[in-house]
Amino acid sequence: MTSPSSATGKVAGGSRGRVGPVRRLYDWVLGWAYTPYALWALVIITLAEASFFPIPPDPLLLALCLGSPVRSLRFAAWATGASVVGGILGYAIGAGAWHLAGDFFFTYVPGVTPEAFEQVRSLYDRYDFWAVFLAGLTPLPYKVFTLASGVFGINLMVFVVASALSRGLRFFLLALLVRRYGPPVSGFIDRYFNTLSIVFGVLLVLGFVVIGWLL
Repeated sequence: MTSPSSATGKVAGGSRGRVGPVRRLYDWVLGWAYTPYALWALVIITLAEASFFPIPPDPLLLALCLGSPVRSLRFAAWATGASVVGGILGYAIGAGAWHLAGDFFFTYVPGVTPEAFEQVRSLYDRYDFWAVFLAGLTPLPYKVFTLASGVFGINLMVFVVASALSRGLRFFLLALLVRRYGPPVSGFIDRYFNTLSIVFGVLLVLGFVVIGWLL
């Protein structure tokens, strides 16, 4: 079995020359993979990423799955549950405390801007369920959707179902790929994750559109 520390090196290997605060935060996230608290770190980071944390949990999830492939689905399940809970927390902040917290988020949380909020409103008005679904599946800033969904009063049930399906699909797909193919696919995913997520999300939505048209 691959050790978590070596798994971390493999996952992060493709981006080792970069420096700066974001890279240091990325390394800090991956550093939890070879500690006794790795699962709890995955849960907390995934929960936080849904409302304010800038680094997605996917690199840590990849490292944990490489370190223990037989537990990959368990890790994905924990990440999915934590992400949905974090999304509900973000929704609650937007719905009940935005008048107090809004300035803080706009000033200090990357990607959370008034312009992004208006884009969420426009996307939801046009695409409803699919706007939240794609935000949970792809590198679109999910935290912006969770907060803005609360601010604009987006239907809570639609929000929760779309979040659970999209985040679950994202995390379980990563876990299954690593469990099936191991280190080679994890390096490829880590390098091209954003592109792969967008392509997969677009293809998935197009598939549903085609099915609806045929039926």
